[in-house]
Amino acid sequence: MGIMGRNTRSCMTALAFIAALLAPRAADAAKIRVAFGDSAAVETLHLLAALELAKAKGLDLEVTFLKSEDIAAQAVVGGQADIGIGTPYALIQKVKTPVRMFLQLSKLRFYPIVSAADYKNWSDLNGKEIAVHSRGSGTEAIIKLMAVKHGITFSNISYVPGSEVRAGALLQGTIKASIVDAANRRMLMEKAPGKFLVLPLEGVSATDEALFAGEAFLQKEAAAVETLIEAILTTWREVAANPSFVGELRAKYKLMQDMPADMQREILPFFQEAVDAKALPLNGGGEAAVKDDLAFFTLSGQLQGDAGALRAADFWDLKPLDRVLGKIGKTE
Repeated sequence: MGIMGRNTRSCMTALAFIAALLAPRAADAAKIRVAFGDSAAVETLHLLAALELAKAKGLDLEVTFLKSEDIAAQAVVGGQADIGIGTPYALIQKVKTPVRMFLQLSKLRFYPIVSAADYKNWSDLNGKEIAVHSRGSGTEAIIKLMAVKHGITFSNISYVPGSEVRAGALLQGTIKASIVDAANRRMLMEKAPGKFLVLPLEGVSATDEALFAGEAFLQKEAAAVETLIEAILTTWREVAANPSFVGELRAKYKLMQDMPADMQREILPFFQEAVDAKALPLNGGGEAAVKDDLAFFTLSGQLQGDAGALRAADFWDLKPLDRVLGKIGKTE
């Protein structure tokens, strides 16, 4: 190779190196600590895969699984975590903390399950105990809303984290009324046909889980936040196009390798049902989702005041989502 060729190649290499140094890179950000107020299960596989995709795009993510959503929210407020997963509406309103939700991960899709030998309808639960996931969770909000709608009062709302844990307790008879996800509803009906009833839900349209963080973090780590949002929406859209893709993602990223065979069989049915029910927000929720949330969480008692008078900006920061959608576009 001649001198001109070597000089040209050296110049191009130097320019590429300088461009790489000047380009904003997600990897330059510090470790991002994610607090997940639940355990890893079938219904979290797509999120775990999306987090792996975000890592591949340069994010340094550290995920911690906690016992409940309220603990995850407290971790974000206390500075032990940067991003939480949940719907901390009540905390934001009561504490007036500078925390904002910024991406809707899923819509509420739960099933109130009762022992058929003890209860037949919502009225039968008046004065009885019921188990939900955790304080401030979507499961608690649903149960409180149903109490209002049906004019009943529970003797106690107990907190039992983990849908599979509550389903196991129902099978064992240690609890007689609870609320579980789709996978555990199917499991209960298959393992104990005729033993349980699914009570009807009316007027439930709200966020089940969202990503949230402090306002200072959202501003400081804007590029990292947008990388994370894009990774999640990309994964959601791929799953919506092909629910069996979740199984491929599990194999690719070696997720939950010790999952029992019966749970593995639930992966495709769970995500097929989630896609059919449009429970995966392909555009991250946005203003329409926030409006539904304010109405739902006000009616269920999680938020105080008139839903129409509450300001979306006091709970959500949609700017990062809007910027990502401006880049990748919206979809149906």
